[in-house]
Amino acid sequence: MERLNLKHELGDKWISTLASIWIQCTSGSLYTFSIYSPILKSTQRYDQSILDTVSVFKDIGANCGVLSGLLYTFATPSNRRNAYFGGPCLVLAAGAIQCFMGYFLIWASVVGLIPRPPIVGMCFFVLLAAHAQTFFNTANVVTAVRNFPDYSGTAVGIMKGFVGLSGAILIQFYETIFHNKPTSYLLVLALLPTINPLLLMWFVRIYDTKEQEEKKLLNAISCVALLLAAYLMVVIIVDHLFTFQLLVRIATFVVLLLLLSSPLCIVPSLRAREKDSSVIHQSLISEGQRFDQEMEVHDTRDSLEEDNLNLLQAMGSVNFWILFFAMACGMGSGLATVNNLGQIGESLGYSNFETNTLVSLWSIWNFLGRFGVGYVSDHFLYVKGWARPLFMVLTLSSMSVGHAVIASGMPGALYAGSILVGVCYGSQWSLMPTIASEIFGVKHMGTIFNAITIASPVGSYLFSVRVVGFIYDKEAWGSGCSGTHCFMLSFLIMASATLLGSLAALALFFHTKNFYNQVILRRLLHSLRE
Repeated sequence: MERLNLKHELGDKWISTLASIWIQCTSGSLYTFSIYSPILKSTQRYDQSILDTVSVFKDIGANCGVLSGLLYTFATPSNRRNAYFGGPCLVLAAGAIQCFMGYFLIWASVVGLIPRPPIVGMCFFVLLAAHAQTFFNTANVVTAVRNFPDYSGTAVGIMKGFVGLSGAILIQFYETIFHNKPTSYLLVLALLPTINPLLLMWFVRIYDTKEQEEKKLLNAISCVALLLAAYLMVVIIVDHLFTFQLLVRIATFVVLLLLLSSPLCIVPSLRAREKDSSVIHQSLISEGQRFDQEMEVHDTRDSLEEDNLNLLQAMGSVNFWILFFAMACGMGSGLATVNNLGQIGESLGYSNFETNTLVSLWSIWNFLGRFGVGYVSDHFLYVKGWARPLFMVLTLSSMSVGHAVIASGMPGALYAGSILVGVCYGSQWSLMPTIASEIFGVKHMGTIFNAITIASPVGSYLFSVRVVGFIYDKEAWGSGCSGTHCFMLSFLIMASATLLGSLAALALFFHTKNFYNQVILRRLLHSLRE
């Protein structure tokens, strides 16, 4: 009977994972701001400067998730088996309420249901709607790390990857059902990303069970994610080349839904498995503590190995600020790039079709970085012994190359550079939460990694406003700027900044090297016991 209960609980863990994935698929509504921003601008009588200000509050709301982390920590009991109505469920509910309130108030303002709000009121509505994403992200990412401690990089990569794809998924939904109806789409954003988490949040829970086939099943979900990304990329490119008719759009959207539902076959295959599962009752943390006792290293443990630091303790360590600085360089310059792709393409003589395609495909490169680096860093950590911060060094230095390629202004440079910057930008969203959970522990992970995420809007403001915007205005003559000189200096500065960020990540690599050696030893010990 106990074995049957454990198998049932293990199956429930995979249902929890699938529920988190589907919530993530509707959580990226902020990536579709360009769809409804024109109607927002016209109905509220904003100029471009005011609209950009509203957009800044969108970025602030989406990247300041400390409250969601605090709620997750407060609501998650120490006994995970009792985490039925608390923990992830409560965080997702809080996010759903914010999402509905924010988008409903925006929609009500656009259609005239409420008086036209002052600018500060609209900024608050947008911030509230975007802030909901931090609650969805925290609940799903932290729960995934707790459920798959041995493969945290892969788990985070999957969760972050699907939220990266969600923008493209929602755009396909809009193009199929609400084409050229941005007002109706705003109402959908108030309902769909709200109802979906409320329906699925009951399945998102923390489980202590562990099974030998976890890696294979995570790989199966990863294959579905890659197939989905490839399908969306083909649909986006073909749609830009040949405008789809309504029946074709419906058919492509049905295929998209089938791909999203295909992971359902993974859970039945798990429960139908007849071979005996090796289920381990103790958590990874308790196993690591026992290993420390067996190896008698209590007196020599480095301060890095202190488990479960809270936010204030983490902020008191140099590792926190190294991560913060590296993320400000990487995420900030990445956001500055995507926010200015249209203007860059225009200054280099690209057509509207070409620049729109670049913007649409950004979500695909973003996904590949989030998912791919999470998976690869897991493999090299446990197989080759490469510490995870080393991948932050590699991706930030590669991003520096991407910025330099865009700065060159050569034919095709914007295509090649945007792909490189997009992949490396996405990889930071996978690496940073995983590294934070490994260095500072998982108990306060939601609070800590969301605090580090604040580096993203800080860096975006510095690079977008103080670097790109300032230099562009100096170079512009009349109503615009044409030529490589418009953005060359800006991207050379961002290339230097990301290179500096990679050196900071290299310092983190050396500072945590001994700690990661112990992580690898613990993993080997688990493998022997299995």
